Amino acid sequence: MLKDFPFWAQIASRFLIRSTRATFVLSLMILSAVSVMIFLSAMAVGVNDAMIRNSVGLYSGNITGFDLPPDLAQKDLQVEGVRHVLKRTTTPGILFHEGRVETIALIEVDPEEEAKATAMPKKTIAGRYLRNGERGVFLSLFTAEGLRVEPGDTVNFSLGLRDKGFPLTVAGTYRTGFEQLDRGVAFCPRNAIDLPEAGWSAAIFLEEGIDSSVVTGAYPRRLAEAGHFKPWADLMPDLRQLIDLNYVSMGIVLILVFGVVSLGVGCAFVIFILKNLREFGIMKALGVTSQEMATLIILKVALVSLAASGLGVLLGTLATLLFGEVGIDLTHLTSQNRYFTVSGMIFPRLTSFSLLTPPLLSLGSGLVAALWPAVLVIRKRAADILRAI
Repeated sequence: MLKDFPFWAQIASRFLIRSTRATFVLSLMILSAVSVMIFLSAMAVGVNDAMIRNSVGLYSGNITGFDLPPDLAQKDLQVEGVRHVLKRTTTPGILFHEGRVETIALIEVDPEEEAKATAMPKKTIAGRYLRNGERGVFLSLFTAEGLRVEPGDTVNFSLGLRDKGFPLTVAGTYRTGFEQLDRGVAFCPRNAIDLPEAGWSAAIFLEEGIDSSVVTGAYPRRLAEAGHFKPWADLMPDLRQLIDLNYVSMGIVLILVFGVVSLGVGCAFVIFILKNLREFGIMKALGVTSQEMATLIILKVALVSLAASGLGVLLGTLATLLFGEVGIDLTHLTSQNRYFTVSGMIFPRLTSFSLLTPPLLSLGSGLVAALWPAVLVIRKRAADILRAI
């Protein structure tokens, strides 16, 4: 059978060329499905990228280092693939103003470095972001409302209710949409208050495309006492689950779409075979075996699927590359979504999942669809076919 494969492939091609209109309609259906599904899959990947980019770019970074020793320098964490390392020191205490009290964790930061690496300054509601050297504090909107203060007012930070505390001027208020940042947290410039030296945490921002596991794996080999480091996926399990859900949902959509396409292909080929039943009857009468008849039909479907899927891959790839450069602005649809708190721009991105899954599903569903017309021809005897004509 294998030695006759080129012959049957040629016969299948001539059948398709002779039935130009039917071949065109089937090809257009498969081409449209493949190109659209490639673009939508790339969009799903782009949405996942945007959620990760927004979440880590707001404040936390791609990797967070905990319990780092005071003598560890930021430059010690600057390994290949790392774009920024931000040093943060957290001190629990209370803020009070005119008898009102809020329990917070005061985080000392370098405002200039934070402004370069994070989007926190962009989340300012009133006033402004912090400046180096000032005795200022950056409060969440909820904390400011609880203390009933506005930018320019003075609050006191204390380690306990009996301490007089350190006076800090409210520089501005912010709101991010993330509960962890909007409640129980405040920021001040480093050395704004006199506190004993303590351990610190690091927010590590990576270059685009760098795997966080490569960086976290390099730290134990490089540092003797490096604390411990966790990537964003460990600290944001809800986001990781949402991304996995997006992939599952996209897979279900792909299967449903190509299930419908395969049904259409199967129906079209049944009609095509019934229309050309006389030719199949003559072929059977001339001694063509059932296996060869099935091979012919499967080859016809495969050739249409391969040609149309190839064009679909080309069109889908071109559309993805185009919109991947300019982006798609979905700000009006994501303005209240915390995972798009920094930007609503989506950049579709091709991956092996988005590029290969649609054409493979198209070919697989097409081959499954070919079974129906193949069984129809095989089960009919040549005498019955010719007698019915």
